[in-house]
Formats: sequence, structure tokens, C-alpha cells
Amino acid sequence: MISPATIQQIQGRLDIIDVVGSFVKLKKRGSNYLGLCPFHNEKTPSFTVSPGKEIYKCFGCGRSGNTISFIMEHEKYSYVEALKWLAARYGIEVEETFRTDEQKQVQQAADSLYIINSFAQQFFTRMLLETEEGQDIGLSYLKERGFREEVIKKFQLGYSPEQRDAFTREAIAKQYNPELLVKTGLVANRNDQLVDNYRGRIIFPIHNHSGKVLGFGARILKTNDKAPKYINTPENEIYVKSRLLYGSYFARQAIDKADECLLVEGYTDVVSLHQAGIENVVASGGTSLTPDQLRLIRKYTNNLTIIYDGDAAGIKAALRGLDLALEEGLNVKLVLIPDKEDPDSYVNKVGPAAFLSFINANKKDVILFQLEVALKDAGNDSTRKAEVVNRMAETISRINKAEDFTKQQDYIKQCAEILKVDENGLHTLVNKFIRDRITAQERKQPFEDAARNEENARRAEETGYDENTFNLLFKDELQEREVARILLEYGDRNWDEHQLIAEHIFEEMVDESLIDNQTVLQLLHQYRNVMHQDRSAANKNYFIYHTDTKLSSLAVSLLNLPHEESEHWRREFSQSTGYQQQLFRLSYEDFINKVKPDNSEDLMNYLKIGEDKTHEEVTSAINYLKLRKIKRLLIENQLDMEKEHSPEQFRMLSETHHHLKEMEMALSQKLGTVVIR
Repeated sequence: MISPATIQQIQGRLDIIDVVGSFVKLKKRGSNYLGLCPFHNEKTPSFTVSPGKEIYKCFGCGRSGNTISFIMEHEKYSYVEALKWLAARYGIEVEETFRTDEQKQVQQAADSLYIINSFAQQFFTRMLLETEEGQDIGLSYLKERGFREEVIKKFQLGYSPEQRDAFTREAIAKQYNPELLVKTGLVANRNDQLVDNYRGRIIFPIHNHSGKVLGFGARILKTNDKAPKYINTPENEIYVKSRLLYGSYFARQAIDKADECLLVEGYTDVVSLHQAGIENVVASGGTSLTPDQLRLIRKYTNNLTIIYDGDAAGIKAALRGLDLALEEGLNVKLVLIPDKEDPDSYVNKVGPAAFLSFINANKKDVILFQLEVALKDAGNDSTRKAEVVNRMAETISRINKAEDFTKQQDYIKQCAEILKVDENGLHTLVNKFIRDRITAQERKQPFEDAARNEENARRAEETGYDENTFNLLFKDELQEREVARILLEYGDRNWDEHQLIAEHIFEEMVDESLIDNQTVLQLLHQYRNVMHQDRSAANKNYFIYHTDTKLSSLAVSLLNLPHEESEHWRREFSQSTGYQQQLFRLSYEDFINKVKPDNSEDLMNYLKIGEDKTHEEVTSAINYLKLRKIKRLLIENQLDMEKEHSPEQFRMLSETHHHLKEMEMALSQKLGTVVIR
């Protein structure tokens, strides 16, 4: 873990315009900056960066965040990786803390493996580009395959010389640990002698999503029946094959923008397609797709197109991991390359434009294709056909997202027609597989969660209210979020001579049952704790850059303003403060409906230029929250009155009802709302 002191130092140096401006061309527009969104394709700039609030917001695709989350989103980094990237940018030394000695040792081993791999990559690239053997054998082979030098350098391809220990001698001379050299797979121990493991092979470095070299794939060049075509790095602290996709570092932004990931099998397929300008492509390395690989794809997109060879082996490989992909909610299509070609040879044969046209024109629905292949294999065998029906029902049952219900029903109908079975029967079979899976999941569900769900359902049923009313009274979080926004926006300002606004809010909100949203409640707790420790530390920036991404995301979403005043508006009404800001949080339609200004005098009266309405905002937000609490108590008291009671008990309930109605009326009058008796 990165130490709190280092995190604080990084946050203190952050400049959102500097960081975002490294990736997006920004133009000043009022107090903010505007540019083309890097997360989706657009022609009209809608990506806004606020240096004052240290947040960004795209009004086209809706993405928002702070400086750290921008790096996480744009570069697909984890929180820690983003911090390290920013630390490197600002020349800050990263201090890390570890809970146990074992964690420290694992991290040190991982760091050492990264360092050795980086050294090895540079060695192999130098051997390829700068030595006679590398140029004559390795580089000539790559150029014969059609690879240009710029793509060779981009993917940091290399060559391992034929000499028995060329890399080993240089690594030992640089004082790299022999045991770690063996662990990387770069060096092998043969008869107590350390020798190079990848001799005479083309080297493909495999990068993680932040660009560090995790390991290598080494392709043989000479014809040798005994030697494997490829040797890959053995699994170690940093190289876990099931979590990797070759080329993901180079493809991540292209996948994000295209909203589609093309999956191929081999290293050369990826390199060739990138060279052709088709960059949203990664390779599975010829293995079955794993949940970790699928989740890595889903970080970028929900649309997966598998492009494999059209032979039997290619078809079999394409269908491996299909059920897992469906469970992850991916939209999976399949394209088979014709004429015994692979993606590498085919794109070189027909060119990029024709290749893309072929892909778009030949995408097959992967479930229907699986059915077609299974029926062909089953032939006229009735037993095997029955197995196909069961297999397809189980596959369709894995489409379990609520938003994919229509897709699931459509598959049932199409498959029933192709299989020539009763649609209702297939539907029943699919539901059986769904029920079996739900039953298995429920066995794992903690007892407390089940009890909580049951209690919520019971309360909703007891109230007798429709879903919208129940949500308004018991689940509506808009007013809770408004209180949290005011706390972040104004909490460090003075309420009076003795209190901050935050202190006044907490004094008024003693009852935490007013808050349902657990993240809002967590934010309030955190704010209160920080304020007690250091009054000046509790402010919006503390939460914008909070290490808990839920709190950080909440803070950013609360502080986003949907509109900003123009230069003309600012010149004309430069004196307005709090109430003007409130106006800009309204949409245009809300403003027209609420204010209905017929002339400039009405508009000026509404704005009340020069008058700070912060106190009114605070009081209003708290009172609305209290009013909702009273409405809840009224409903609960009313339900209690409908039960059997003694005369004395009923009298007390009636008095309680009368008292609550008086409180409701008083608060409603303050707020200017109407209460029906």
C-alpha cells in the first residue's frame, strides 16, 4: 500500500488541467476548460474540466471524476497504479507500507521480476536491431512476414541469439539474482549451469495494462520437430496467464472508443492488425477464455468479436469459454477467416478496408453457431441430439442479466425452431437451469442479507403503498444527496460566529435514521470524524480524492454543475453568488416552469442579485429531510392504529398522529409546500 504521506504529497501537487491536458486538447471557456471527450467519439466538444473544483465531466457520455480517476479511466489503471503514474510525473518518491513481512517480500519479488524483465526486453530488442545475427535472422524473418520497423519497435519485439548463454552472462554481469533469473523463465538451469532459455527465437514481450513487461512469448525460427513452436514465461508473482491478454496495453484506448474488442489467437495476429490500423484487438494466446480475461475485456467494452481460423481447431478454440462470456454479460459474435487463412495472413492478403468489411459482414451469432456445430456433430443420433438440447438450454440460461431478458427469449424461440422441439418445453428447461443456479447461489448468500431482503419486502407490502410512493417515503435518496452536497460545498464556511455550517448540519441531524443511502451515511461519518480531528481538513477536496472510490465518486457526482454561466452573464450579473449558482443547477425547462419570467424585472427578483442564500439552502435541505422522517412516522403510526388496541393505547396513538400532523404542517409552512389533511 502507498503510505498516506505519499498520497497526501501527490494530491498536493495535482493540477487537473496539466494532467488532463496531456491527453486532451483543452480550451478555456469561462472559468472552466472544454475539449473533445477522450472516452467517446464526438465532433462537438462536451468534455468540461473545472480547475476550481478539480473535477471533469463529459455531457456527451456522462463520465466524470477527478484527476486520479481520469488516469484510472483513461489508462485503465488501478488506483495504486494511477498514484504511481502521477508520482512519477511530479517526481515524488513513493513510500509503501505493508501489513505483514510476507506482503513486503512478495512485493519486493514482484518489483525485482519487473526490473529483470525490463532489462531483458531491452537486451532482446538491441540484439534484434543492432547486431548482425539479429538483423540477418530475426529482423529479416519479421520483415518477410510483412512487419515494418515502427510496429516492431512499438511492440518492443526482440531476438535471442543462438549463443548458449549470451543473455545469462550479461544479466549476471549486471548482478541480477540467479534464482530470480530462473524464475522469470529467461534462464534455465541445465546440469548446474545457467543457460539462455530462448535461444534462436523471436521474442514477444507481454505487457500488463500499464505497460510493464510481465513476461515473454518466444517463437522458434528453425524447423525442429522436437522443440515447441512457442515457449512462454512460467507462472510467477507477476505472470499469471489466465489474467493476461496479449496486446491489451496497446489496444485499451482503441477498444474503449470503438466499443468493441476483437479477440484473435496469436501474437502475430495482433501485431499485423495493429500495423494495418486495426488497434482494438487482443490475443488469448490460444487458451480457453478465463473469467479474469473476460472481466479485463469488460473493463473496456461489452462487445466481443472472436476472430479465429475457419478450420476445426479454430472453431473449437472460438467456442471455448463461451458460457463464461455470456455470464459476464458480453455480447459475443464470431467471425471465421476463410481459405485456411489466419487474421495475420488475411489482413496482409486483402488489406485493412476489405478485412474490416469482411468482419462486419460475417459476424455470426455465437450461440446459433454453437448450435449449428453441435447438430452437425450429433448427426442422426437421437441421444446426442437430446444432449444438444440440454447443452443449449444451459447455455441460454447463462444470459442472466435483467436487461437481456428479451435476448434470452429470442434465443429460446430460434433454437426451438432449429432443434424442432416445443418452445414452451425448451423455455421450461432453460428456467430449470436458471432455478438450479439461483438455488446454488442462495445457499452461499449470507443469512443477514436474506433476512434484510425479506424485511424490506415485508415493509413494502405492509404499507399498502404503490412502489413509487414507497420509494418516495422510504428509499428516495435525492434529498439525502442534497444534504451531502451542501455539506461538501459549504461545510467549511461559517454558519455564525461560533459554528461552521458543517457543525450546524450535524447538530440538526442527530437522528441518523434520516439517511438510507449507506454511502451518503459513510460520507457524513467520515466528514464528522475528520472535522473532530482537524477542523480545517474537512473539505470537498478531501472527499474528491478519497481513497475509497465510492466516496470519491459520490463527491464528484454531487459537485458537478450541469451548466455554467456565460461571459456575458457574468459581466451583467457579476454580483450574484449563492442563488445564482442555485439557478445554474436547474435545467432550462425547470427554470421556465418554476420562475416563468415575463420580463427582466421578474428575472432580477428571482436572482436577488448580491444576496447570499446559503443559509436558506442549508435550512431547506435539513427541513425536507425532517419532513420525510415525519411522513414515515405518520405511515407507521397509521398502520399501528389499524391493529387491535385497548382504548388507552388507541388514544395515545391518536395523540401521536395529531402531534405528528402538527409538526408536518409547521415544517411544510416553512418550506412553502402543501399538505393535504
